[in-house]
Amino acid sequence: MSLFDEQPFAPVPERPSLANLREAIGGCRACELYEHATGPVMGEGRAGARLMLVGEQPGDREDREGHPFVGPAGRLLDDALERAGIDRRDAYVTNVVKHFRFTQRGTRRIHQTPERVHVAACRPWLDAELAVVRPQALVLLGATAAQAILGAHIRIGKDRGVPQESELADLVTLTAHPSSVLRAQDDHRAAAMDQLVDDLGAVGAWMAEHRAG
Repeated sequence: MSLFDEQPFAPVPERPSLANLREAIGGCRACELYEHATGPVMGEGRAGARLMLVGEQPGDREDREGHPFVGPAGRLLDDALERAGIDRRDAYVTNVVKHFRFTQRGTRRIHQTPERVHVAACRPWLDAELAVVRPQALVLLGATAAQAILGAHIRIGKDRGVPQESELADLVTLTAHPSSVLRAQDDHRAAAMDQLVDDLGAVGAWMAEHRAG
């Protein structure tokens, strides 16, 4: 039995564009997360971007500002992309879940990992983004995103950096979420960052090798 007795309402446009997706998602009632979040956070970038980066869900800062990857993890991702030789302006960045799931503790909003029902409710929006952007390379950031797209068998430890068989893009791969680098102990954080940069650098090298024309 689903958490939702009625048909979820996800008003994805029949002919999606990035503009009408951003407009339409405000009316999504496919799960309960909309009730407490400030608002939905769609991806950002341009249609036709060669690279799409997909994370888990907006964080507190992203929820308040309405933009993906603008908090501490987003700044770290910017640094990692720069070190890897990838311009974030050439990428489309988004999340598998579009609302922030959290627990309120006093004035603080503590991140909660989305459940499968939340991932399923948001999947039509991600599918529409993929159809509009049509990336050449798709990088999944963290276990939630990787398992949502590729299946529950995926593990960051054994599968990161390994190209995965998928029809979603010519290259589909995964790496750690930038927030995991932030959570790493001080003496391991530099190594975790280096590994993230190496994973993204391999994607950048693949894109340079497969540049159209």
